[in-house]
Amino acid sequence: MKNVKRIDENKKIILLLFLFHIAIIAISNYLVQFPQIAFGIDYTWAMFTFPLVVLATDLTIRLTNACNARMIVALAFIPAIAISIYLADWRIGLASGVAYFISQFLDIFIFKKIANIFSRWWIAPAISTVFANIVDTYTFYAIAFEKGSDEYMAENWVHIANTDLIFKIIISFIIFLPLYKLLLIFLEKKINR
Repeated sequence: MKNVKRIDENKKIILLLFLFHIAIIAISNYLVQFPQIAFGIDYTWAMFTFPLVVLATDLTIRLTNACNARMIVALAFIPAIAISIYLADWRIGLASGVAYFISQFLDIFIFKKIANIFSRWWIAPAISTVFANIVDTYTFYAIAFEKGSDEYMAENWVHIANTDLIFKIIISFIIFLPLYKLLLIFLEKKINR
């Protein structure tokens, strides 16, 4: 009976993580359309939201397995693109889907390799987050804005991508890595009840 409860709990967690992926991608793709400048730094609000997808992927791997994480990424791919196209435009939706798919599969691969080598909870998500954010950021901005109709973004996408990447990594280490640990503790207790 305990195994049945655990399977049901895993299904709920997988569904929630799947929906979380789609929501974060949609929100991030909406927010990326509004470049901001503060203290001479170009950025978009998406740099504060997108790292949550990497956090969700890493939690999925840790709580269930890499196969479930790949399944969530694959299933979230099409709805995420469709929602992004609706909220933004086709180019942002396509860029988002391609960047998401490649970066999250890379994240899963790196996370598993690192987690098999190091036992400390923070090493695998820290390293995989850096690589996933590098690939995601430059893939997304290049596809979405290179030679695009938004003149400002077409001219400044590399600079904005550099800034977004730096802040994504800083935010991931300062906010999302501790949040990852708290969620991991909470969800492990919930699953193992």
